[in-house]
Amino acid sequence: MELPLYKLVISDDDTDGTGVTAVALVDQPAIQMNWMAFTKQQVFKATNEEKRIISGPLMVADQKIYRRDDQLGEYNVMFDAPTIMKIVQKYFRHGNTNEVNLMHNENQKAGGVYMIESFVIDKQRGIQTPKGFETLSEGSWFGSFKVDNDEIWNEFIKTGTFKGFSVEGFFNNLEVNFSDSEIGIIRNLIQNGTI
Repeated sequence: MELPLYKLVISDDDTDGTGVTAVALVDQPAIQMNWMAFTKQQVFKATNEEKRIISGPLMVADQKIYRRDDQLGEYNVMFDAPTIMKIVQKYFRHGNTNEVNLMHNENQKAGGVYMIESFVIDKQRGIQTPKGFETLSEGSWFGSFKVDNDEIWNEFIKTGTFKGFSVEGFFNNLEVNFSDSEIGIIRNLIQNGTI
């Protein structure tokens, strides 16, 4: 049996509280994609001149993400490309690039960790998927964070305890029940400018 699918959306209203408010460093990203941690010349190799940059996807367009709670039971959620663009714009408009925590714990702020790069994959604008992330769909959000915090870098990043990003915020949901093939068709129509 296919689980119910909810499309998560936000409003254009800056006062309604919807949108991404922070990014968490986590051990198991819901988007099931890990980041890359960059040193001077190699990924995951410690040197005296570490760049201390972690880069990876924050949101993947049209990806089903499994959820379970007491109210709805088991279900999937997804963000489409236009919603992700609205989320990114609102995130920057509200100045949330320094809002980072550990494992979605608001009491564990990740001081010394801040966004240094961000883009939404948009081939029409010439913004391609980064090397190593070629499977990311059009409209996905990718970012890089600088980790100046010695404890977070040494105890959580270099050890591989944390592996990726997880956005947190408030969203409205709309129930949709498109099959995977229907979502693929819709994505192609959007990419070709048909809808």
